[in-house]
Amino acid sequence: MEKYFGESTPKLGFGLMRLPKLKNGKTDIEQTKKMVDMFMDAGLTYFDTAYVYDSGGSEKAAKAALVDRYPRESYTLATKLCAWMGAHDEKSAKQQFYTSLERTGAGYFDYYLLHALQAGNYKTYDKYHIWDFVKEQKEKGLIKHWGFSFHASPEILDELLTAHPDAEFVQLQINYADWENPDVMARANYEVARKHSKSIVVMEPVKGGSLASPPKAVLDEFKKADSKASPASWAIRYAASLEGIITVLSGMSNIEQMADNLSYMKDFRPLDNQEQKVIQKAQEIMGKINDIPCTACHYCTSGCPMQIPIPEIFAARNQQTVWGQLEKGAQLYKDATAASGKASDCIMCGQCENACPQQIDVMARLKECAEKFD
Repeated sequence: MEKYFGESTPKLGFGLMRLPKLKNGKTDIEQTKKMVDMFMDAGLTYFDTAYVYDSGGSEKAAKAALVDRYPRESYTLATKLCAWMGAHDEKSAKQQFYTSLERTGAGYFDYYLLHALQAGNYKTYDKYHIWDFVKEQKEKGLIKHWGFSFHASPEILDELLTAHPDAEFVQLQINYADWENPDVMARANYEVARKHSKSIVVMEPVKGGSLASPPKAVLDEFKKADSKASPASWAIRYAASLEGIITVLSGMSNIEQMADNLSYMKDFRPLDNQEQKVIQKAQEIMGKINDIPCTACHYCTSGCPMQIPIPEIFAARNQQTVWGQLEKGAQLYKDATAASGKASDCIMCGQCENACPQQIDVMARLKECAEKFD
């Protein structure tokens, strides 16, 4: 018998948000198929997508690479309904569920989530009666388990889990860099979820890929402890070692990333005490770096009236502040803004900050970037 819901689930999940792309920008289905095959051959089964990922490209890729090629009972599929993006009223929000069923062809969803609840949008799910809607779909057998993904304060999380005690799990951003981050509050949210006896799906364990290429001082600590282990392995194993974890989602973008993740997660071993001390040292180093904690989800860009490539601009600035590569950062900025808005074009409308799951002061950071680049 499981000690908690999802205990027996393999601890690596395949996040389908950042799939490999062809030169024309479309998803590389053939490479995705190979990655799905590698994942399934390793005995791993959890796949995660969402209605809003890549304008439906992710869900369609799930159909082509997974659903159409494997028996339905051999894997579990999660997707999400976003009431504040891709929807303008109750009808269009609920339609996302039916569209996801059509796109994936899955017949039902093993896990279904209310997507990216934040301080500025979580009441929309009440307004549109989405909580009751997903329960109705579960009663019909179209959803096996339901929960929500969350990007806000522990106080709001406690409020939601008190109001909705039948939510079966919560998806939280957890990584070693954000464990004590006052904007993300990973530790506090984790503790609230466990207080309510909720199991957790981990998202952003590698923080949008940034922890796969951490600052040199962090990299040196990892190499000193284990010269063969990849930086991503430290991040993913850290999250998977916590109590109450269903699985840890990794948004793998190529076969090499898949192969690396499988090398240490096929037969997962939690971090031992000495490895935990290495992580603590990495946390100390990361806490002293003034990076922009952007995970490149691009939620901010879809509604930007000035078409500013905000994540790419922040990546260019981080290239300078984290890595000290001033010229490379400047070139990255030039390339990113060659055919779009610049940081100085920001009109301070604030839509980006309302959409940002990381609670970044986007407008202030853009002003900083404008002063350095424009």
